[in-house]
Amino acid sequence: MIRIALTGSIGMGKSTVAKMFDTAGVPVFDADAVVRALQAPGGGLVEKIGEIFPGCVRSGTLDRDCLAAIVLADRDKLAALERIVHPAVREARERFIAEHGDARALVFEIPLLFETGGEAEFDKVVVVSADADVQRSRVLDRTGMTAAKLDSILARQMPDEGKRARADFVIDTGGDLSTTESQVRDILACLGIGTGR
Repeated sequence: MIRIALTGSIGMGKSTVAKMFDTAGVPVFDADAVVRALQAPGGGLVEKIGEIFPGCVRSGTLDRDCLAAIVLADRDKLAALERIVHPAVREARERFIAEHGDARALVFEIPLLFETGGEAEFDKVVVVSADADVQRSRVLDRTGMTAAKLDSILARQMPDEGKRARADFVIDTGGDLSTTESQVRDILACLGIGTGR
């Protein structure tokens, strides 16, 4: 089994590329989706987060905007949140691997792969990239996003240039979708993985 890490900065098109791998028959683990589920009402981390960030949980519901405002402004509080979240995501990832034990390859969508030093756990790293102006336009189109919030997020992420330099493969999402799909197929062919379920 080939374990492929899929990463890239905010707004680069990771989710779109992940769907392309999934369509090609490669199961995808989405770390962000796991975190969202764990932080949703009734999720396994809401109570723990509420103990450390009491103002952000009300009636069993986590206010993600409140939490983001706190951790983006304070690296120590971000580290405290990561100490809660990362072990839970790792457990979910191990379950995913066990459930897909017969797959020839698995893709793990991990936005902060390099920032958390996780790349050594994978056989190949694919970085999704686009020009900075394309990235900025995509992110600022998101509901609730501001230029200041984007700058704060980017300040915590390794620059795109650094990620590209450490990648085994780079997928440029600045063009049309068919070009991106072609790059995904080329990577799978290079790794000797046929497409289709």
